[in-house]
Amino acid sequence: MVREKVTVSTRTLQWKCVESRVDNKRLCYGRFILSPLIKGQADTIGIAMRRALLGEIEGTCITRAKSEKIPHEYSTIVDIISPPSVEIRNRGYRYSIKRPNNFQDGSYPIDAVFMPVRNANHSIHSYGNGNERQEILFLEIWTNGSLTLKKHFMKPPRNLIDLFIPFLHGEEELYI
Repeated sequence: MVREKVTVSTRTLQWKCVESRVDNKRLCYGRFILSPLIKGQADTIGIAMRRALLGEIEGTCITRAKSEKIPHEYSTIVDIISPPSVEIRNRGYRYSIKRPNNFQDGSYPIDAVFMPVRNANHSIHSYGNGNERQEILFLEIWTNGSLTLKKHFMKPPRNLIDLFIPFLHGEEELYI
């Protein structure tokens, strides 16, 4: 692991982007920190964010292709131009291309990956002494470049908050 100095708040909880780069048009990387957290919070938030980033970010991709110049489904396809007749329809967390029911039209399936987030990791750094130990959450995100890191990063916390909102409306008694 690369050791470097990172200035963090020791009083107010805040997110901060400490590194952001575009390696090429199909690979973006970002590293974020959240601090200060009490012991255990960093792992809880890191696991939830990683799962949300890898499982809940919507994406699109091509699932079938047709060309008179492609002899078989394992051929390399270059210079793809999307016709105006292609329509992308939202199906919850996944997208699909509107197509006829019969694929005997000479089209070939394409390996489809709908997830714009390629990988997400988290790590924790503890600091302080005695009962005053605090943690810093480091969250690393690799994307395929289809969305900006800021867009990837903001959606999972909103989704997680939406999951907890019903607990905040505890006006009715719960019977267990």
